[in-house]
Amino acid sequence: MRVVLLQDVENLGKKYEIKNVKPGYARNFLIPRRLAKLATKKTIEWAISQRKKEIKIVEEKLKEIKKLASEIEGKKIVIPVKVGEKEQLFEAVNCQKISEKLKEMGFTIEKSQINLPQPLKELGEFPIEISLGYNLKSRIKLVITKKK
Repeated sequence: MRVVLLQDVENLGKKYEIKNVKPGYARNFLIPRRLAKLATKKTIEWAISQRKKEIKIVEEKLKEIKKLASEIEGKKIVIPVKVGEKEQLFEAVNCQKISEKLKEMGFTIEKSQINLPQPLKELGEFPIEISLGYNLKSRIKLVITKKK
């Protein structure tokens, strides 16, 4: 029996693929759980058009992310913080602060996209890697200075 998958199904296929499955598997598992539809001429045409729409959306997102990656690459971010007498920081610089600073500069980067293993607790210049999705990464320079 041929079916059109409506969702990714483990060990079977991806969304909008047309698959041959046993009739009992389709009738008792896939169709009742809305994981698939019977592959009629109409549903096959619908699946093909949906796949084309998704590909177009992904291509547009990828183009936007590439543009963002090129704009942000090599940027220098300066974050002033309060320090004590022996130049110890009163507050650590974490992903949240970096994300907020990037938003001030006009870049929408979520804190989950910033690869920072642990908060920074000293003055200096640090390379920071940002994962933008689709295996695209950018590097920025973070400079932590004394607040005046």
